[in-house]
Amino acid sequence: MSTIKRSGLTYEDKVVLITGGSKGIGSGCAKVFIDAGSNVVICARNEEPGMQLSKELTLKGSGECLFQVCDVSQPDEIVELINFTVNHFGRIDCLINNAGFHPPHKAIDSFTESDLDQVWRANFVSQFVACKYALPYLRKTQGSIINMGSLVAQIGQEGATTYCATKGAISSFTKSLAIEEAPNNVRVNAVLPGNILSDSRVQFEQSSSEGAEIGKWVDSTQPIGRSGTNEETGQVCLFLASDVSSYITGTEVIVSGGSELGYGTKYPLKFI
Repeated sequence: MSTIKRSGLTYEDKVVLITGGSKGIGSGCAKVFIDAGSNVVICARNEEPGMQLSKELTLKGSGECLFQVCDVSQPDEIVELINFTVNHFGRIDCLINNAGFHPPHKAIDSFTESDLDQVWRANFVSQFVACKYALPYLRKTQGSIINMGSLVAQIGQEGATTYCATKGAISSFTKSLAIEEAPNNVRVNAVLPGNILSDSRVQFEQSSSEGAEIGKWVDSTQPIGRSGTNEETGQVCLFLASDVSSYITGTEVIVSGGSELGYGTKYPLKFI
């Protein structure tokens, strides 16, 4: 894999709240913002990995990284998370709505209404609630919101009707909220990752009988020949949070290595 170059952007003395920040793309965002001089709050349901990461990042950066246990499918816990952030740092400059999950691939016949409700609350309702309750503070700082969507919101994905629906909702929500908050000087954008070498991706490859072959196949679907990293996604979020992107709002930034470009084999994979 090629060496990832840092953006050189700073976000010093700002406060960034990242949901689902203990692993995957969320942890990549936390590392990037700590390197940029920010104070960061991350959350997750599991305490141990979150506490460990927060300690490591605090020792590494000029800013402080704090961890709070939070199940984003529970609105009351999101409100507690926002209050925790403001009580400690006194402000919020950027909200990154990253938490969510991808259910196992299967046909629509196998999904239940309960399955849909679970992914809907975790992936979309959580972002709605976090935006609603963080906005009073973001308006004061004229900050920004970054909602983590997905490339599959635009191109679809086999065996993922419920997941794609939630990510499509995030795209529409982002555009509408950007219009609504423009008079308050709060920018709202979405990041749409494609194939990112996240923790869940690594775990999937390790648990599959195909093993590394699946990873090679996924890497081959990008013209640049590899999957992205968590930190590369974080760098895009840093760009959108910073003043460098001050004239950008209501947009969707695709971070995919070009996987959606050109012709390619589209024969059903039967959810491998």
